[in-house]
Amino acid sequence: MGRTRARDTEHPQARLDHGGLARIVPSEFTSGFELIVDGTPQSHVDLDDPTHLHFEYVVRMGAVIDQLPPGPLTAVHLGAGAMTLPRYIEATRPGSRQQVIELEAPLAALVREHLPLPRGASIRVRIGDARTGVQKLPPALAGSCDLVISDVYSGAQTPAHLTSVEFYRELRALLKPAGVLLVNVADGPGLAFARRQAATIAEVLPEIGILADTQVLKGRRFGNLVIAASASPLPTDWLPRMLAAGPHPAKIAQGAEVVSFVQGARIVTDADATASPRPDDSLFLR
Repeated sequence: MGRTRARDTEHPQARLDHGGLARIVPSEFTSGFELIVDGTPQSHVDLDDPTHLHFEYVVRMGAVIDQLPPGPLTAVHLGAGAMTLPRYIEATRPGSRQQVIELEAPLAALVREHLPLPRGASIRVRIGDARTGVQKLPPALAGSCDLVISDVYSGAQTPAHLTSVEFYRELRALLKPAGVLLVNVADGPGLAFARRQAATIAEVLPEIGILADTQVLKGRRFGNLVIAASASPLPTDWLPRMLAAGPHPAKIAQGAEVVSFVQGARIVTDADATASPRPDDSLFLR
């Protein structure tokens, strides 16, 4: 039903407030649709099967979410794109309460019209800057969230003000003592940006795991690293076996590996924060 609705306009699109263009196109590689913003694939959604997670880093985020205690979650999503993970959580944990903060009103409207959210889902979409939006969330959410996800991109880069220790302290304030923060970090050879991000997050939430393709984790190619962090030990006992098995083989670095990964990396502050590296445009050639 949803898939037919999404195709009733050929390549639905919207001009964003920052001047860029968002398009929804049928996936070339699998079932479902992709949200493309300024030529960069940002989300994949399968309306018929919201548990189908296509992008590798999203699969890894889903694997961490699956390790959280059973039952509905209270979750905050910063930059949810086509809202792949809010849909996944609603499908796998019915009754979850979710807040989404999205900067671009035209993008949110495009997604809602052509990739509608499940009926009855408790998913509240708020329009605005992610950091300002966090500060405006209902006070009752403070200290009550099981999960906070930061996956914010302007084009292909994470804005600088969403990478600092001050920002991550604001996110920590939302979490329960055992709540988990997931951050999508994109970086290339050398991983200078990712190392600083991991060091910065560890300053706020000391229990850290880094999930990535082995070649990305070694800094040999550009890609996404998922940083999972908590004030309490992470529920990752089964993750190494799951990640190694696929469908996108990967590993999780923890403990001594994380200490080695962040060695010598300076903590990011509001005063010296920079946007994430921009990937080479050839990475997204379709």
